[in-house]
Amino acid sequence: MSSSVTSRPTSLYGGQAGRRITVRDIAAAKERGEKWPMVTAYDAMTARVFDEAGIPVLLVGDSAAMVVYGYDSTLPVSVDDLMPLTAAVVRGSSRAMVVADLPFGSYQSSPQQALETAARFMKEAGAHAVKLEGGRRVLPQVEALVSAGIPVMAHLGLTPQSVNAFGGYRVQGRGQSGDELMADAKDLEYAGAFSVVLECVPAELAERVTASLSIPTIGIGAGPATDAQVLVWQDLMGLTPHPAKFVKKYFDLAGEMDRAVRAFADEVTTGAFPTPEHSYR
Repeated sequence: MSSSVTSRPTSLYGGQAGRRITVRDIAAAKERGEKWPMVTAYDAMTARVFDEAGIPVLLVGDSAAMVVYGYDSTLPVSVDDLMPLTAAVVRGSSRAMVVADLPFGSYQSSPQQALETAARFMKEAGAHAVKLEGGRRVLPQVEALVSAGIPVMAHLGLTPQSVNAFGGYRVQGRGQSGDELMADAKDLEYAGAFSVVLECVPAELAERVTASLSIPTIGIGAGPATDAQVLVWQDLMGLTPHPAKFVKKYFDLAGEMDRAVRAFADEVTTGAFPTPEHSYR
């Protein structure tokens, strides 16, 4: 009688892999029907917290344009802006796959431009994958990156870099455009993308896309049927003043920070801080 025991697959969220999460791990989670979380990160300290919490994928999003640099859209942020943030998240984590967003204007013109930009994120910042927006119009870019050995996360629906073309932040994929989104998703899978973000699309459409693909879907405002969910960490922690409808606030970090800094200021002005406990002899 054999004494060997078939080991159970490691959970993508919270599991102890002893190594970085890879695209193979993500594909296996899809096969198991396991749902998993993804959050954004932009610095080493928050990356460490999320990594130790077991978050399997950290996205250095072009949302940094708003939450780090103070712009009112993702459009102004550059490769040079995101490069040090990506490197910091890689240094601050040890298990999570770190995905770098390719910012507006850094990949759209040609597959060669996309390859040069993605290569910088991989070589200089240590990213493990990149994300780009768009459907059939970016298929040559996706194919070029995958052929070069760069894992690609796709992004459909409300693609914020195209907000001006959409006429604002609107739900995408209703009516006939839903069939187009479905076709885009299948084409991106065929081109080699290892996953696809679905942003602000009807839940029923996201469910159909998820069922039709062998690669995982990652929802943000796309209902509960996607394989994974992603949120900007400042949104879920309550730092964003007016979050989108799809955001659930899990903590009032803004309130806690306000209380803490006021307590510090009060103790400084009254002379209660620092005490001998916080002073050197």
